[in-house]
Amino acid sequence: MWDFSTEPEFQKKLDWMKTFVRDEVEPLDLVFDRPGHNFDVTDKRALAAIRPLQEEVRRQGLWACHLKPALGGQGYGQVQLALMNEILGATKWGPRVFGCQAPDSGNAEILAHFGTEEQKKAYLEPLLAGEIVSCYSMTEPQGGSDPRMFETRAVRDGDEWVINGYKWFSSQARWAAFVIVMAVTDPDAPVADRFSMFLVPQGTPGMNIIRNSGLLGESEEEGAHAYIHYENVRLPADAMLGNVGKAFEVSQVRLGGGRIHHAMRTLGAATKAYEMMKERAVSRYTQGSELSRKQSTLQYIADSYVELLQFRLLVLHAAWTIDQGDKEGGRIGIGAAKIMSPRILKDIIGRAIQLHGSLGVSNELPLGQYWIKAAAQGLVDGPTEIHEITLAKRLLRGVKPAEGLFPTEHIPTRKQAALKKLAPFLQLREEELA
Repeated sequence: MWDFSTEPEFQKKLDWMKTFVRDEVEPLDLVFDRPGHNFDVTDKRALAAIRPLQEEVRRQGLWACHLKPALGGQGYGQVQLALMNEILGATKWGPRVFGCQAPDSGNAEILAHFGTEEQKKAYLEPLLAGEIVSCYSMTEPQGGSDPRMFETRAVRDGDEWVINGYKWFSSQARWAAFVIVMAVTDPDAPVADRFSMFLVPQGTPGMNIIRNSGLLGESEEEGAHAYIHYENVRLPADAMLGNVGKAFEVSQVRLGGGRIHHAMRTLGAATKAYEMMKERAVSRYTQGSELSRKQSTLQYIADSYVELLQFRLLVLHAAWTIDQGDKEGGRIGIGAAKIMSPRILKDIIGRAIQLHGSLGVSNELPLGQYWIKAAAQGLVDGPTEIHEITLAKRLLRGVKPAEGLFPTEHIPTRKQAALKKLAPFLQLREEELA
């Protein structure tokens, strides 16, 4: 059965979320608005403001819904999580209030699967409770997200591992209680077996933040993305998460579904810009008439609606495919969603900025922040170009080459075969057709 509806009980939860996010969460974005503010555990006023909101989310049974019940979540499927993240996508504080902010959500999954009992007690429990934040340290300055270029090494020394190297854009490291870092443990192994994962507590000697980079328009003091030098960082043997050389297996625990959630949050931001565009169209009078009577404005709105609907269906279908247990179909859907995320956001935000004129590029509307987010979406979880190549290779698997000289749909060749197939009918005499 094909169905586009949402279960009535879950729809009630979504409706509650929309009202709660608009009335209670969006004000946080306006007051606690420094870059990375939603991760700053040193701001006691912000923490005091969000705690009662988090408690209300817990009472509603919507806290950390991506986690299994044993970890305090609801164990929701990807379609339900996608619909929730669509609502959270237009707000910075929403994921923190609902206990599903990245990278904490993925790092919690890693700790739950691979952490020791001591690590779970020290880090997983407070992470799930929203008391601390974490960092995922993988990207390197010389190699970007290409692991074949990574140079950060972890060498075994007796009962310890010693890490040396540089990591770039390790977001939230300045506030994180711990960092999960990927390091080379066997440089001669195939790429898939070359790396291991390690848990590095904040304050470990040798983990030196060189600087915290900001995004476009942010000052150096406000930056939330750390450039880190790991200099003879010594860790106990049990600091390794998972087995030696199995970093990619560990990382898969935190990827996949998370990309669907990123895509739906992108949709939420694009939808906010679309709604702003419509309001502007009926509010602004220029050149003799309302903007809503200008042909280009009408084209903007129509194109944006169609693109939003296409993208929403694409992402929800990918989520549904994952819920059905179709791993290959899920990977294809995730890749397609990742490719389209920055395009959709960039196009719709660009139109919204154009309709708002000088106000659109000012810091008095959120459109500029969304514009930066569109650029970032083409880079997070790997550049779009890599996903395009990977997706195309998947789509070409099992495709057979044409037999013979011409393509399968070659009309003369097919017509010849059709004539042969239908020859008995073509040879019927007139009296036989009566």
